[in-house]
Amino acid sequence: MPQNASGAARIGVNPLPWVLRGTEFTLDVPTLRAAFAEVATTGFTAVQADIPAGLNPPEYSALLSEFGLRPGPGYFSADFTSDPADVVERAHRHAAAQVELGLSTVFLASDLTPSRIAAPAVGTDHDAGRLATIVENVAIIAGAIRAEGALPCLHPHVGSWIETEQETRAVLDQVDAGLLAFGPDTGHLYWAGMDPAAIMSEYAERIGGVHLKDVYAAARESARAKGSDYFGATNDQSLWTEPGRGDVDLNAALEAVPAGFTGWFVVEVDVPDGVTPLVSTERSAQWVASQARLAALESV
Repeated sequence: MPQNASGAARIGVNPLPWVLRGTEFTLDVPTLRAAFAEVATTGFTAVQADIPAGLNPPEYSALLSEFGLRPGPGYFSADFTSDPADVVERAHRHAAAQVELGLSTVFLASDLTPSRIAAPAVGTDHDAGRLATIVENVAIIAGAIRAEGALPCLHPHVGSWIETEQETRAVLDQVDAGLLAFGPDTGHLYWAGMDPAAIMSEYAERIGGVHLKDVYAAARESARAKGSDYFGATNDQSLWTEPGRGDVDLNAALEAVPAGFTGWFVVEVDVPDGVTPLVSTERSAQWVASQARLAALESV
């Protein structure tokens, strides 16, 4: 799936270690300035573009430029279980802003939901009727994003109604491939019990963007055994780690992405395993530099 005019894949980083603290998500200009100043020292030259309230796309681009950074594809999540009218408008606005930033990819996810936050990664409260509604609404929202000139990429996420392999396949198989691409997150796939490389290989031609993330298997199993909720698993059990330090076979996942891929790889560590966000991001940059396929890309 063509993604950018240069014909080359790109790589960026999500500044979540600065923006997400515990269960609090702080997306404002002072937080981003602090994040961008440190990200710029690591070798990454692109960051996931999540525009804070109060800034328009040109202003956000100017903020990035102050630190020698540029935008990478952003993330749009919504409740797909009810009337999609309000979500359609938000999707149009988000996609239009991404296109204005010069991007052509949107990671599309289902909102986290209370029952799955409480019991993550096991398909809690699965309901076939609800899933059918979600499939219908994902198609509608994907159409809104496509109408703005961006490619929506389904991003299965632990803690959401699109969490398990069954749910992931249902959405991908029932929404037209010309409307919806695949935006796998290696960490969320692994946490939910999937083999990231296997499912990425099966849907390889639909991959429009990839989140590269790593997980400690022991922490995943400990969290499940203790009945930890989503935030207990990620914060208390320290499930996430920087790429290459955990148990996800990232080499196999990279091999599953077609050789001609021209989309984005976004490195993501929700909760740093390193002692600070800067140390965590430096580790991520070092791992990228060690990967032949990634090291030659435009951005790091």
